[in-house]
Amino acid sequence: MHTDTERCVRAVQSKDARFDGWFFTAVLTTRIYCRPSCPVVPPKPENMVFHPSAAACQMAGFRACKRCRPDTSPGSPEWNQRADLVARAMRLIADGVVDREGVPGLATRLGYSARQVERQLLAELGAGPLALARAQRAQTARLLIETTALPMAQIAFAAGFASIRTFNDTVREVFALSPSELRARAPKRQGASTPGVLSLRLPFRAPLNPDNLFGHLAATAVPGVEEWRDGSYRRTLRLPYGHGIVALTPTPDHIACRLTLSDLRDLTVAGSRCRRLLDLDADPVAIDEQLRADPVLAPLVDKAPGRRVPRTVDEAEFAVRAVLGQQVSTAAARTHAARLVTAHGEPVDDPEGGLTHLFPAPEALAALDPETLAMPRTRRTTFTTLVRALADGDLHLGVESDWSRTRAQLLALPGFGPWTADVIAMRALGDPDAFLPTDLGIRRAAKELGLPSTPAALTARAAAWRPWRAYAVQYLWATDSHPINFLPV
Repeated sequence: MHTDTERCVRAVQSKDARFDGWFFTAVLTTRIYCRPSCPVVPPKPENMVFHPSAAACQMAGFRACKRCRPDTSPGSPEWNQRADLVARAMRLIADGVVDREGVPGLATRLGYSARQVERQLLAELGAGPLALARAQRAQTARLLIETTALPMAQIAFAAGFASIRTFNDTVREVFALSPSELRARAPKRQGASTPGVLSLRLPFRAPLNPDNLFGHLAATAVPGVEEWRDGSYRRTLRLPYGHGIVALTPTPDHIACRLTLSDLRDLTVAGSRCRRLLDLDADPVAIDEQLRADPVLAPLVDKAPGRRVPRTVDEAEFAVRAVLGQQVSTAAARTHAARLVTAHGEPVDDPEGGLTHLFPAPEALAALDPETLAMPRTRRTTFTTLVRALADGDLHLGVESDWSRTRAQLLALPGFGPWTADVIAMRALGDPDAFLPTDLGIRRAAKELGLPSTPAALTARAAAWRPWRAYAVQYLWATDSHPINFLPV
């Protein structure tokens, strides 16, 4: 979008928050870059230039605005609605792969050369993987500086910097303030903070309907791994350097996120995975506008706009749970999963009680005796084949997955039909166009709304909803009285 100067100027002059994260405005006279909704008086059009990323602004010599804090805007929805090289690379960078494995590791995961990845990112985003990861480290550093009392040396390494000097230089260059000055400007924290506990605000594009989002997560929560408590969804997290516990609470203008981490180096990854879980980088206005064009869906969208697709923090975990949920009720699937957690999950300490384990890793599940599984023999075969493929690396489910190729790999496994493959594509891989025409809830909704009832006819009818069929599924599910559609009391 940043190449459409006229459209960008209109968005800046109207202070339209819907475009935050889509592009950034750099002001030639002040050498500052802002989000489109910056509250200051808009600069003259001839003094504006537009960039697709904060990293590109920083590479061009601009520093972040202290009023609108463009580094904290929602992420671009582009990276979650595409499956090409650039989008997959951006999802991996957000997951901290460059900090942990470097650019060669990023390229290996994508199946391209490092040079090709660099060239593609520069062409589309104006910045290479190192610059994009650097901008992300700067954002993490600012968060830790402003919300914790940690010493600056600890913050530097927790944010992913290789040295304190690099940390100091980057913060000064990006924010035009030293780390100490940033801390002095931050609002004073109320009360004593608990060591290892961080409180964040996760922004999103309005509107956001929390009902089906948190309702789905709470209704399908696996005891010991997830729970709904005091208006918050809580769960354990398996992270690169350790484990964590997160509590996510919906509020009118942000998601309150409270993280307890065993290693602060996991902060960026944990935040990125929570955003992905709640689909916070979606553009609900664009999605709802297209779905509203269908007269059957329009009343559903108007009644409760801004539905998101509830996703996952662990793709392999979700795939296992999808198999456990084949042809059984939500309660039965939870029971099966809870047994696996108790027998094979890794114990964790929850200071608040209630959460006890990490969901078992594929390696642990691949070693179990299939005869101990209380399920039909054919489903046991499906389960053991899946976990073995995940453990051996023959099947990889991650943010970098190519949706079409991975779906084909899933369908090649015994016991995997279209429903299982598509629900994994929708909720684990993040495909916004995944569709479930054979799902019982969808078929009930179709019958009630007068849509075609056979899978083939319904799929043909849903072509007009592309590329947002996964969101249409949320609106169709919402016609039922199932607990997944309601925010828990």
